[in-house]
Amino acid sequence: MITKIKKNFRKNGFSNRLKSILAKSISLLFLSTFAAHSVNAQVPDGADFWSDYPNGELADFLVSKMSDDELLAQILMFGWAGEEPSALLNRWISERGLGSVKVFGWNTDNTDNVAKSVDEVQTRAQKRRLKIPLFVATDQEGGWIRHVKGDTSETPGNMAIGATRLPYDAYKSSYYISREINALGINMNFAPTVDAYTNIHSSVIGSRSFGEEPDFVGKLGIAYMKGSIDAGVIPTAKHFPGHGDTSLDSHGKLPEINVDYETLKSRELVPFKYLIEEKIPAIMSGHLSFPKIIANGEPASLSKKFLTDILRNEMKYEGLIITDDMMMNGATMYAGSLSSAVTMAIEAGNDIILSSTTAELNEQLWTKNINKMRSDSVFKETVKNAARRVVFEKLVYFKSGNAAPLHPDLKTVHERVPDKEGEKFFLSQACRAVTAYKKGDFPYKRKEGEKVLLAGQMEFEPFFEEAKKRYGDCAHFKFNYELGPIQTDWMGNQIEKLALNYDTIIFCVANERSSEIALRLKKLKGKKVIILSVLTPVPVLDFDWADTILFGYSFSKYSFKALFGALNGEYEPKGRLPLNLKK
Repeated sequence: MITKIKKNFRKNGFSNRLKSILAKSISLLFLSTFAAHSVNAQVPDGADFWSDYPNGELADFLVSKMSDDELLAQILMFGWAGEEPSALLNRWISERGLGSVKVFGWNTDNTDNVAKSVDEVQTRAQKRRLKIPLFVATDQEGGWIRHVKGDTSETPGNMAIGATRLPYDAYKSSYYISREINALGINMNFAPTVDAYTNIHSSVIGSRSFGEEPDFVGKLGIAYMKGSIDAGVIPTAKHFPGHGDTSLDSHGKLPEINVDYETLKSRELVPFKYLIEEKIPAIMSGHLSFPKIIANGEPASLSKKFLTDILRNEMKYEGLIITDDMMMNGATMYAGSLSSAVTMAIEAGNDIILSSTTAELNEQLWTKNINKMRSDSVFKETVKNAARRVVFEKLVYFKSGNAAPLHPDLKTVHERVPDKEGEKFFLSQACRAVTAYKKGDFPYKRKEGEKVLLAGQMEFEPFFEEAKKRYGDCAHFKFNYELGPIQTDWMGNQIEKLALNYDTIIFCVANERSSEIALRLKKLKGKKVIILSVLTPVPVLDFDWADTILFGYSFSKYSFKALFGALNGEYEPKGRLPLNLKK
């Protein structure tokens, strides 16, 4: 072919120099075309996700075969309401090739149903021509945040891990949590939470944090990450760039964190730096505003500066970036609408856009962004790059030999959940975590004829059960975990009167409301008050009037066993509060 073209040069009287330039250009064109065909030839048109080719080449091939609809759908993650996936969610998977689903706490009370649901959605995904499986995610941090309920373990949580100061406990906690959700076919966990507890009045993070010191948090985060990976579940560090210095919840309002970039770098970004160096596969972007860094107040989750300039370019992060739930007001209020927030999230650099509810097939979240793909080549390329990253990470994970099953074995679910080894570990870990903040008459032994009153949340039945095992029959004063100000005041009046009839009151404090009720006991003279603190201990740090104060950091059954075991003198509590109280 090239020889024929050269003869035409001579026939048409081209100059020798022009002949040389054109001949070289055409030769290069043929070589590049041949090279492109040879690369494409490595992955034939009939290939799918499970074909045996290098991950990078197969990812390029799969994305090249995807329509605009499939590209956009691949970067979306939807949750569903109810116990089973909705007909609408199933249509997103079957008709559009939805890339990921999220299992939320409102559809997980039946462990068998969770496994069946995962099997159903993955079966639908495998019926599509490219056979790309779904990322199936959940929030199973441990402790307070446990979206998959049913038979799964209720664990001591991150602050309890921080109190032991042992990376071993972070690794094993994550390992056993992940083994349980792996058995259900869940392959991605939105954990570890590596927000440093820089604002101890934060009601959002609280006991979800490992502690206050950033390097300490980063090291425990690495151990947690490795436990998850070894158990076959993708870990996701959150909430970038750091949620620990705010008392506001981005579910309701966009929190503002008034620190400059140098402070952020030396504090909140440190744990993420540790994890990025260890190749964390996914990071969640938070709906958090930093007005001293970006004056317009845009949330980090919608910010190209935070996600592309800082996270990608400056911190050299190469894994997936996943938004926090886009249904939170912290995202939509700034953007003006959900559809605009999704556009901004994509342009900022997120690879997966999470929505706790399943969008209608033709609502603006979809129509606005699919139309933008067709009219804006730059936006389309951004979506395509995100889809390619998602597909590539799926190939790496699902072909690793250590992935959660697409189709969980329903016959063995109850053998694996709860994890039998995990149950033993979580009790020992809870005991290592218990912190004796104040020791009065300790250990406490009930005297003959001593009248004891137990005061605690009616939701925490193990509190009353563990007390009875050690101290026999006691009177009970129960109240709800969630209380309004009027109810709190009424309960305070009631216990103040009731406690007059008892010698010792053992009170469970779990939040600000219960601490307000407990404070009413301060007025009483000649009474022994024992405080067992669960979740964040901040509400009882100034309870110097109490006889004994123990921190357990969670309301799991293991933590209550550990708290009463320590109180009864069955072992010596050696946990250390992971907060700096000298500031």
